[in-house]
Amino acid sequence: VANTGFLSLCAHGRVTGLAVEAGAALCHTTAVCAGQTLRKGTRCLGVAGELLTRHLQRLLLHGPTELAALQALTGRALTRLKEQCCYVSLDYEAELLDPGCQQPARFQTPDGHWITLGKERFRCPEPLFRPELLQHSCPGLHRLARQSLHAVPEHARSHVLGNIVLAGGSSMFPGFPERMCLELNLLLRGAGAHVEVLANPGRATAAWAGGAMAASLTSFQHAWMTKGDYQEHGAEYVHSRF
Repeated sequence: VANTGFLSLCAHGRVTGLAVEAGAALCHTTAVCAGQTLRKGTRCLGVAGELLTRHLQRLLLHGPTELAALQALTGRALTRLKEQCCYVSLDYEAELLDPGCQQPARFQTPDGHWITLGKERFRCPEPLFRPELLQHSCPGLHRLARQSLHAVPEHARSHVLGNIVLAGGSSMFPGFPERMCLELNLLLRGAGAHVEVLANPGRATAAWAGGAMAASLTSFQHAWMTKGDYQEHGAEYVHSRF
């Protein structure tokens, strides 16, 4: 039992930093200092991969795509379409207004239909930064990251700022790391710090990788809840053990 933000940092070889996780069901920002997760430094966003997939489907339904092609899109194919064709814009408003900026992409459905995507490519993931596009009142992921940073004790804040780690499948959109970096630098420009983010190619499964690394450490071996423990104390033992 471990916090996924901490495990994502472990996968990047860090025990202090800020994990910005964009997953399938939820997005989180988690501040960690010396292996300790800061409860006040944890924020949650209800806009994530599954919601973005449904958002893309609605965008396509209101576009010029033939209905037969859309009906051929299974849930899995729609997710693959999102992953292969969508990207995060570095200047959403400008790209939305300038048709010349938009590079179309084509996707073949399992039954052979072709779908052409235009502005849907960057409109799909934009709610990660602007949840209001999906009628969510919470701040965007970059603003939640700033809130998490402000919850870090001042003496440790510079160290955390230097270790901002991206994780989760929804962080894999092209342009996501650059946009996150751009937005955070705009938000923190008065703090006199230049922000960089760590975006490893394997970040989609960073929490799993970090869990495997943490569980293999000799210092972790005392923390197991064994089968014998479970049989003796029952499931409630997990609350006292961890």
